[in-house]
Amino acid sequence: MIRLTQLTLQRGPQRLLEGADLTLHPGQKAGLIGANGAGKSTLFALLRGELGPDAGDCSLPADWRIAHMRQEVDTLDRRAVDYVLDGDVHLRQVQRDLAAAEEAHDGTAIARLHSELDNADGYSADARARKLLAGLGFGHGQMDLPVSDFSGGWRMRLNLAQALMCPSDLLLLDEPTNHLDLDAILWLEDWLKSYPGTLLLISHDRDFLDAVVDHVIHLEQRKLTLYRGGYSAFERTRAERLAQQQQAFEKQQAQRAHMEKYIARFKAQATKARQAQSRIKALERLEELAPAHVDSPFDFAFREADKISSPLLDLAEGRLGYGEKTVLQQVKLQLTPGARIGLLGPNGAGKSTLIKTLSGELQPLGGELRRGENLAIGYFAQHQLDALDPKASPLLHIQRLAPSEREQTLRDFLGGFDFRGNRCDEPVLNFSGGEKARLALALIAWQKPNLLLLDEPTNHLDLEMRLALTMALQEFSGAVLVVSHDRHLLKSTTDEFLLVADGQVRVFEGDLEDYARWLLDYRVRQAPATAAPAGVERTDKRAQRQAAAALRQQLAPHRREADKLEKDLGLLHDKLAELETRLGDSALYEAARKDEVRDLLAEQARLKSREAELEEGWLLALERLEDLQRQLEDAC
Repeated sequence: MIRLTQLTLQRGPQRLLEGADLTLHPGQKAGLIGANGAGKSTLFALLRGELGPDAGDCSLPADWRIAHMRQEVDTLDRRAVDYVLDGDVHLRQVQRDLAAAEEAHDGTAIARLHSELDNADGYSADARARKLLAGLGFGHGQMDLPVSDFSGGWRMRLNLAQALMCPSDLLLLDEPTNHLDLDAILWLEDWLKSYPGTLLLISHDRDFLDAVVDHVIHLEQRKLTLYRGGYSAFERTRAERLAQQQQAFEKQQAQRAHMEKYIARFKAQATKARQAQSRIKALERLEELAPAHVDSPFDFAFREADKISSPLLDLAEGRLGYGEKTVLQQVKLQLTPGARIGLLGPNGAGKSTLIKTLSGELQPLGGELRRGENLAIGYFAQHQLDALDPKASPLLHIQRLAPSEREQTLRDFLGGFDFRGNRCDEPVLNFSGGEKARLALALIAWQKPNLLLLDEPTNHLDLEMRLALTMALQEFSGAVLVVSHDRHLLKSTTDEFLLVADGQVRVFEGDLEDYARWLLDYRVRQAPATAAPAGVERTDKRAQRQAAAALRQQLAPHRREADKLEKDLGLLHDKLAELETRLGDSALYEAARKDEVRDLLAEQARLKSREAELEEGWLLALERLEDLQRQLEDAC
């Protein structure tokens, strides 16, 4: 197990942990959360043995193999698949020793090393590496390209694949979803659910945390607090602790008013009952959990546009793409004030192409794109972070937009994005990715847009900033078109989804759970085309076998999840039965035992709430299993 005892960690003059205690048992999966700069990455460095404690003790089993996701790439000339294989250090050493033995014609060593290679699953290593790459969005042809051919985000995917390739007892992942799209995140969730070792995960994606981890470690005020359950359970528990504070109460009242206003507007517009219930449920959950974020440093809104047009944008028979390459065709899309649209679709299907065309960054290859007279676009994309002036401060950036505005007004506005005091005056040059993203959003919010085009706006943002952005988008009166891998943001701020796939853009009738099932079916349909070599005839039987194999592989984690939920539900029923037996004892209700009655009733309410959650999760897991079983039967 991992045991931290009275641990103190310090970086320079800053003390990050002081007298912290933590115990993690083998096989547990824990999310590590806390404010930026609180010391999460430093704790990872401690576990990797790169630094020692300043006081206290950190102990891990001596024979544990530790894998982690590197943040740098240093072998640009390697093929992508070879770079991933390098993650298995032991396998690579055996391969080198075997090559040397064969060159020396050492038969004894060759026989021994072939046995070692077999024990290390070396004969299937290339196929396993390619499977990891495919799951993370790499095409078949990309796997043999040199690392230098890939952009920074795709190199981070290679680092993630390399970490997953490494056999390990402890896996440390620092922001693994930052450079992934929704498709790759869903694949990674399934992979991590079936990972047999101990997992420690730093992430700002609440849905990802809920799907993968069974514990949350909160780093706050230089202490580590372990919570049972995923991120939502952490929020509930922390909200209960904070609800007694007046500050939490006041913030909850303000956010309740925001939620009620949004729900009223949404109910009037929603046409799909299932989507409406999903969104309203998400909003109610936000309201319930608001006190857990009472100490958030972010509080901002998008300034209201002076004028507005309807429609804001109207695209008819659009043919979109780059140069001579058509990516999407016959696109029909009209954006009116109040529209809330999320774009879904596989990686590379054309979501960013659509947003770039609507923003004016790309011109349509055909069709007609009409813009409203008073259209004011706020466009956020990752490349715009690089367009910030590295020598200018946040204050100077916004002063260039509003040269006649009072400086204090601008400082107050930037304060809502947590640029306060001297931070307002520091050059952007040394800002983190999250700080640059916050500044880019601040500049958009200041310019009074009536249409927001957002391409992965939550990349690099922490949990508190993501919540603040969600609140601001709910209050925004214009139209929103968003591409995001953050499912919580999509569920909480969009009314409908458009599916971008197979060169078309069409309305998606369903929610994000339906999309996950659609994506699984899409992958199965695509598998024969990507798996078979060019020029080889693909028979129906071969396609069926491939589809069935892919589905069987998908079944395993869902079956394990359903079994685990059923077991947890059984244990919970036993606890409830025992509790109700105690509550049935008439002696319990004597005046002297009123505190005991109160505690038992509170525990009963908590267990019943947990029972409802487990039942909902179990039924959903069974539904997924049934869907996959039907698809497997059809494929066979």
